[in-house]
Amino acid sequence: MHLESAITKYLDHLAHERRLSPHTVAAYRRDLAAFTCVLAAERRQPPALADFDREAVSAFLQETARCGLSARTAGRRLAAVRGLASFLTRHRWLAADPGEGLRSPRLPKPLPRVLPAAALAAALDAIPDREPRGARDRAVIEVLYSTGIRLAELVALDDEDVDLQGGVVRVMGKGGRERLAVLGKAAIAAIGAYRSLRPKGQRALFRGLGGRRLSRRTVQRLVQARLLAAALGLKVSPHVLRHSFATHLLDRGAPIREVQELLGHASIASTQIYTHVTPARLRDVYARAHPRARR
Repeated sequence: MHLESAITKYLDHLAHERRLSPHTVAAYRRDLAAFTCVLAAERRQPPALADFDREAVSAFLQETARCGLSARTAGRRLAAVRGLASFLTRHRWLAADPGEGLRSPRLPKPLPRVLPAAALAAALDAIPDREPRGARDRAVIEVLYSTGIRLAELVALDDEDVDLQGGVVRVMGKGGRERLAVLGKAAIAAIGAYRSLRPKGQRALFRGLGGRRLSRRTVQRLVQARLLAAALGLKVSPHVLRHSFATHLLDRGAPIREVQELLGHASIASTQIYTHVTPARLRDVYARAHPRARR
């Protein structure tokens, strides 16, 4: 088997068996194509599966470093190659795993950006919701902040996914995992106002002015435009609203396990980053719990 055929089988496995998102599969495809190119240049011929060894992986990582790519990119590339190696070893197309024991480069862990709750509330209240575009934009931002869902999850929502009476929305997350996200009163009211004004069209919950499903890029632009003041002129995105959602919940005493469930994180380790940006909560817990905190 040629290496390219093995890569195709692996990508099919990611897409159809593990059900990773198309964007994740596309990223793996790009990284493994880069790996194949480096290996082909080393061997001066299209690489065979037998060429996939520890030396080939090391050469790929060295080339990544020579190109000046970031530690995050290097780590992602190594993850793609290690995933391929593990897959091929598991199916006995490789006798030994060439990626075993290789560690990803240590990545810096920047704290997530969070919008102040008061500034965010003021920005939302300032969006005019008596005309279609304003009602749509306010509903989009209210839902993002109320639920903490990802951008891809938001644009995939259909009308049938939303239960305004129950105050929940059904979300299809990463890996095909379904969960319920909670809608607050402000989000419920915003969806109702938007539905009364929106154009007819597809089954999509959020639609462009022409009636088609709202695109990711449109959501990114409207969030940036509507929340510019709340972000103090800095770049803001749907993911910043997700960060704000999680941080504000934890600041007000929400248990981290429940926040993990609401965010759709498979591991609590992904949620723990938000505990580093809640000093007010930590001080409050300390003041209430430590025997000598108030002496």
